[in-house]
Amino acid sequence: MKKLLFFLVLLSISCENANNASKFDFETIFEKSEGKETATYKKTINYFLELAKSYSEISIQEIGETDSGNPLHIVTLNPDAEFNFDEIRIQKRIILINNGIHPGESDGIDATMMLFRDIVQEKVKLPKKTVLVTIPIYNVGGSLNRNSGTRANQNGPEEYGFRGNARNYDLNRDFIKSDTKNAKTFAKIFHLVKPDVFIDNHVSNGADYQYTLTHLFTQHNKLGDKLGDFLHTKMQPELEQKLLNQNWDITPYVNVWNSTPEKGFSQFFDNSRFSTGYTTLFNCLGMMVETHMLKPYKQRVEGTYAFMNSMIEVVEENADTIKTIRDEKPLLMQKQKNYVLEWEVDTTKTSSLNFKGYEGKMVASEVTGASRLKYDRTKPFTKEVIYQNYFKPKTEIEIPSFYIIPQGWHNVIELLKLNQVEFNRLEKDSTITVESYRISDYKTRTNAYEGHYPHYNTKVETLTKDITFYKGDYIIPVRQYAFRYLMETLEPTAPDSFFNWNFFDTVLQKKEHFSPYVFEDTAKQMLNENPELKANFITKKVKDEKFAANWYEQLNWLYKHSVHYEKTFLHYPVYKVN
Repeated sequence: MKKLLFFLVLLSISCENANNASKFDFETIFEKSEGKETATYKKTINYFLELAKSYSEISIQEIGETDSGNPLHIVTLNPDAEFNFDEIRIQKRIILINNGIHPGESDGIDATMMLFRDIVQEKVKLPKKTVLVTIPIYNVGGSLNRNSGTRANQNGPEEYGFRGNARNYDLNRDFIKSDTKNAKTFAKIFHLVKPDVFIDNHVSNGADYQYTLTHLFTQHNKLGDKLGDFLHTKMQPELEQKLLNQNWDITPYVNVWNSTPEKGFSQFFDNSRFSTGYTTLFNCLGMMVETHMLKPYKQRVEGTYAFMNSMIEVVEENADTIKTIRDEKPLLMQKQKNYVLEWEVDTTKTSSLNFKGYEGKMVASEVTGASRLKYDRTKPFTKEVIYQNYFKPKTEIEIPSFYIIPQGWHNVIELLKLNQVEFNRLEKDSTITVESYRISDYKTRTNAYEGHYPHYNTKVETLTKDITFYKGDYIIPVRQYAFRYLMETLEPTAPDSFFNWNFFDTVLQKKEHFSPYVFEDTAKQMLNENPELKANFITKKVKDEKFAANWYEQLNWLYKHSVHYEKTFLHYPVYKVN
């Protein structure tokens, strides 16, 4: 009797799933509108909820908060119906697909809905070695802010979301500084999933050309070793060939602005503020799809679909290699003595593109009277174009054994924890010999940029000193899972360091000062008691006319050489042990 009851329950569940699948119309908004419309946030999430109800291969879950007040979701497609990522990683490779980081660039949203449906309905071959995970819409707040005008040059869809999120942040500049709840939740997702391959779907236009699809792979020299070689010599060409076999031409992202591509261009360098720059810090094979906004929306979505489906095939065919070289990369980094903080184009090495463009020329503007760039689509061409896609180290430093961060810098510590940085805490007050940086120079943006006034061209002096640290301060071993993340956030001269993103700006301001009428007597006493200081003071006045003519600067110079001058001013509060 119990067996019969159990059988009836299973039959009921099976029938219910079958009924769900038949009742819900899995034709997307995009398809119903004949390629003119994109799904809203609510319809997108509802679509995946219904897919998950109807097909056991799909799971959807809320994973964290966004600035909009709505949750961020991940949808996982695994033909084995296993959704524990620790278990998945043992046997399979994982692709993480991010959509709607700029919701006006909605191509990936619609393409991913169709791709997941077609896979579970076996219209597309089920992957055997690959699991797909997608963030259906990352910028939820921007997606809810729908309009038809903010994408001034874009050819459809009829309505779309806005680039800024609920707090007007560009989320593709927020991966390191993590000002938004979205970015914090993305980090949670990324370290839960630990993908082998990351795809971020975008739309862009820097020029006019024949291609619907362009790709922006993370810079292969920066990725480095066998992992960078695989991306550059295997993954990229195989993907391009698969798309070409389907009559989808693709070219590297056309990195020009108000210029014609046939003059040649360099690869866009994805610093760690960007999505693929961030994922590279954890040795993930990253790329952006950049469809051409001047092409019809239907064509762009279909191209994005073909790109993702082709990438699944590439990963399927190279699954074992990807696992091997990703496992090797951390071991290779253990042997490095130096780390490259900044890269620059290597002008001695170039690639050649058989580029399909349109003739363009500068003509007189009928609006302003000035010269303007105008393309002629009646004059397509195919020309050999120089592509600069090799980079070389610009600045590098010796890798320390440990960083020490005083516990008071809790805003930094919270981000380290979020990114699964391993650390120990001092069990008692301790005096330790460390390398310390003094900020010797930096420049600061004069206009606001993504909620900050970032620094750049930062320079430091290195000092060795004994510092007393306190119970609870953080000791961070450098050679760990988050190795690259630590180097590029804690080294102040790195382009996207926490210092350059203003996390340590309080050390750039003096907190104590002197009153001249009081300090005059102190200064006189210092000169009387210290002959060497007095000699240096006199020499400076003789050699520096401006200094000799400025009584306040003279007192200030002596103040800086006194015991009263604060030690924290311009001293970077992250310390190194070699």
